[in-house]
Amino acid sequence: MEENNITVHVQNPDGTLTALDAPVDMGLSLMEYLKACEYDILATCGGMALCATCCVDVLEGQDKLNEMSDDEYAMLDTLPDVLPNSRLACQLQLNAAMDGLVVKLHHAE
Repeated sequence: MEENNITVHVQNPDGTLTALDAPVDMGLSLMEYLKACEYDILATCGGMALCATCCVDVLEGQDKLNEMSDDEYAMLDTLPDVLPNSRLACQLQLNAAMDGLVVKLHHAE
C-alpha cells in the first residue's frame, strides 16, 4: 500500500468483504470514492448532506471518523431505518486515520 492510500473494506450483500485501495491525497469523500468504484450510490444532492442517498453503515472503525455535523444528524434522522452506526458517506473525507474502515451500503440487503 502506498503511503497516500488507505484500505477501505465494503461489505457486499452476501457478507463478503471487498478491499479497496483509496487515495487520501485527492480530497475525496467516501461517497465520491465509492461512486468512482461503481457502487450503487445515487448521491442525488452531490454531497451536500441533503438527500441521504449515500448512507452507509460503519461496521468497523466508527471511532476513526470525524464527529457528525448537525446537518448530517438532521438528514439521518429523516431515515426510517437509520442505525446508530449509520453515516452519510458524503460527509466522510478520506484520511489516513480511516485505514481499515469497514462499511456497507445502507440500502444494500
